[in-house]
Amino acid sequence: MTENTKPKLIAAAHARAADQGIETTEREAAIWVDLVLDLVADSMNVEEPLSYPGFGTFTVKQRQAQEGRNPSTGASIKIPAATAVSFTAAPELIERIAARGPSPEPE
Repeated sequence: MTENTKPKLIAAAHARAADQGIETTEREAAIWVDLVLDLVADSMNVEEPLSYPGFGTFTVKQRQAQEGRNPSTGASIKIPAATAVSFTAAPELIERIAARGPSPEPE
């Protein structure tokens, strides 16, 4: 499995725009990708859920401090409170991924 990177995402956005007859440069596609991701991050920064129909919902969750165990030693440890981003995929996205079938096994 290859890693999706920012340059691959930008190239894919540029190609998809061209497929739809939208004239744009790869540089302009990069600006749009950055703008959209910045808006998602801004939404998370003010802790407002961001829902995009057919894709999913990003939310910010507060995790309380808790006690845990070190799996190597069994010693009790304190896990500090934390802020985390959560994503819940929309049913349409889940179906789209499931229709793709299983990923091939790495060799």
